[in-house]
Amino acid sequence: MKFCPECSSPVELRCPPSDNRMRHVCISCATIHYQNPKLIIGSIPEWEDGRILLCRRAIEPRYGLWTLPAGFMENGETTAEAAIRETMEEATARIELGELYSMFNLPYINQVHMLFRAKLLDLNFFPGPESLQVELFAEQDIPWDTLAFRPVYFTLRHYFSDRKSNQFQFRIRDLAPAQR
Repeated sequence: MKFCPECSSPVELRCPPSDNRMRHVCISCATIHYQNPKLIIGSIPEWEDGRILLCRRAIEPRYGLWTLPAGFMENGETTAEAAIRETMEEATARIELGELYSMFNLPYINQVHMLFRAKLLDLNFFPGPESLQVELFAEQDIPWDTLAFRPVYFTLRHYFSDRKSNQFQFRIRDLAPAQR
């Protein structure tokens, strides 16, 4: 951030009184501009036969790779509304949303990923504008080597493991940058 959206004056990074973090502060009007993590919300849409709906990305980052339907939460919506909307936008798929299944904190990129279990209501789906392809996958057919994001990879691994015992437990994990 270089300029204040309130008065258009330059901002500078400084630690405001009674704060413990560096913030963008306007040099004229003294408005403190807080920057908070982005919430990425999505679903794990499961069909009656146990297959999971995945989307092949038509946008960057990770163009052409597979992911669960998910995206940025919008202002004015709940996490449940965001999961349903993102599933509709990316796969034009109707779902019945279940419980929150996984949450991954990625502080190094200022993101929190939250994925809900979901029941796919019908097979009437097709790629939305952000997807090249949408497809149902059985566990053995998941394209593990071409999944776009680590939270999706870990969520699916846990999901299939939990499904074997029908004992689904909420998963939360902090992720550090991937080692190359």
